[in-house]
Amino acid sequence: MGRRRILIAGTGSGVGKTTITIGLMAAMRNKGLLVQGFKCGPDFIDTSYHTAVTGRKSRNLDSWMLSSDCVKEVLVRGSEGADISIIEGVMGFYDGKDPLSNEGSSAEISILTGSPVVLVVDCSGMARSAGAMVKGYQTLSDQVNIVGVMANKVGSEGHFHLVKAAVESECQIPVIGYLTRESEIEMPERHLGLVPSIERGELEGFFHALGERVAKTVDVERLYKLAEVASELPTKNKLSIFTSYPNKKVRIAVAYDAAFHFYYEENLELLQSRGAELIYFSPLENEVVPSDVDGVYLGGGFPEEFAARLSSNTKTMDSIYQAVVKREIPTFAECGGYMYLCEEIVTAGGETYPMVGVIPGIVHMQTRLAALGYREVKGLNGNFLLKEGEVARGHEFHYSTFHHETELPAAFETKGMRGRGTDGYVTKNLVAGYTHIHFGSNPSVVENWIQRCLEVKLHV
Repeated sequence: MGRRRILIAGTGSGVGKTTITIGLMAAMRNKGLLVQGFKCGPDFIDTSYHTAVTGRKSRNLDSWMLSSDCVKEVLVRGSEGADISIIEGVMGFYDGKDPLSNEGSSAEISILTGSPVVLVVDCSGMARSAGAMVKGYQTLSDQVNIVGVMANKVGSEGHFHLVKAAVESECQIPVIGYLTRESEIEMPERHLGLVPSIERGELEGFFHALGERVAKTVDVERLYKLAEVASELPTKNKLSIFTSYPNKKVRIAVAYDAAFHFYYEENLELLQSRGAELIYFSPLENEVVPSDVDGVYLGGGFPEEFAARLSSNTKTMDSIYQAVVKREIPTFAECGGYMYLCEEIVTAGGETYPMVGVIPGIVHMQTRLAALGYREVKGLNGNFLLKEGEVARGHEFHYSTFHHETELPAAFETKGMRGRGTDGYVTKNLVAGYTHIHFGSNPSVVENWIQRCLEVKLHV
C-alpha cells in the first residue's frame, strides 16, 4: 500500500474537522491525486462524503469495535492504489470510550497505525492561547505524533499570522494553513449530524469549489509531505478475516438508497468473501426483493425522513413481507431497517405512516436523542445471526423509540456505558435491532447467516 497518510484530528467536536477533511480531499483530487478516506469511530455520514468526493469507498477505523490487527488490515486494504490516505478523527483527539485512557479515540487510532496527525483548532477569539492549547495536546501523550496544525474559523489573514507565530514558537510544528468562517462552506446538518451526501444530489461543484477554497489558504503540498512520515504497515496478514470461502454460494438482497445506506463497508465485503452475492434494491424506488435471493439485509439510515414515500411504496413492502414472513428468508434488519419492519412510524410532528408490519410494534420519533454509544451485544435464544451466548460489538445512535403492547422476544442482550439491557426482536429467521453490528468484531456472524441461508435454500 501507499505509505503516505495523515490523520485530521480536532481539539473537540464542532471545530470543523469534516469541512477541512473534505476540503483537503477535494484539493488533492483537483491536483489529480488518488485519495482514500477513512473515519475514526462508527460514523456513517462523514464516510458518505469522503466516498462522494474521492470516488473511493471510505471506511471506518474503530479501535473499540475491532481488534488492533483488524484496524490495521482495514487500513491496508482500503489504501491499496491510493496516493494518500486521509483519516478523519472523531470528537476531540483524545475523546473515546473512557475518559481515563485513549481507548476508542482518534489518538489510539493514530498510535495503532503510526499515522502523523494534523490538529484542527478553532481559533476564534484567541491568538497566543492557541499555542497553549496545541502544547497541551502534544504533551498529554508521548506516543502521538502531531506534525502540524490547521487554524480554523480565524477572523482574517492577520489573525492567522498571530496564531501561526504563537503555535510555531511554542510547539515547534508548522501551522499549515487556515480557513475563515464562511457560510458557503458550511455543511448542512440534521439530528444525526451532517445530511448524508447521498441526499444532497450533485455535489461535484460544491467539492470543486471547496477544494479550490482550501488550496488558497492551506499549504496542501506541505501536508502531502507531512503524510510521508507515517509508519510502514504489514501488507500480509495470515489471520485475515477476509479469507475467501468460494464454495458457499448464496444471494443476499441489500436495501440501498437515501433511506437505507448505513452499512460498514467491511460488513458487505465479509459477506462477499464468504460466498454471498449481494443484490441491491431500492425501497424508495419501489423495487422488490428479487424472488431468487436467499437472504435480506436491511441496513440503517433515515426511513423517518422518507416515511410518506416508503409507506406509499406498497410493492416493495409486500415483497419484503413475503420474503420475511411467507418464505422465511434469513433477514437481518438494523436500526432504520428495524424501524421499517415495524407496523408504523410516527414522526416527531405526529404524522403516522404504515410500514412493512413484520414486527408487532410502533416506532415513535422524538426530538431528543434516545440512545447513543458503543454496545457489546450477546445473542439470545433463537438468534440465528449471533447464536445464544456469542458476542459482537457495535454502536447505537437514534432518535426513535419502539413501543409494543405484548412481550416480544429480544434479539440481543446489550452492554453499554449505562449498563445492561435488551435490544430488538427475533424470530426463527429474522434478527432485528437498533444496534449496528460490525461483523469484523465477530466474523462468525457472517458464517452463521450464510449457513442459515444455505439451510433454508436446501429445504425450499
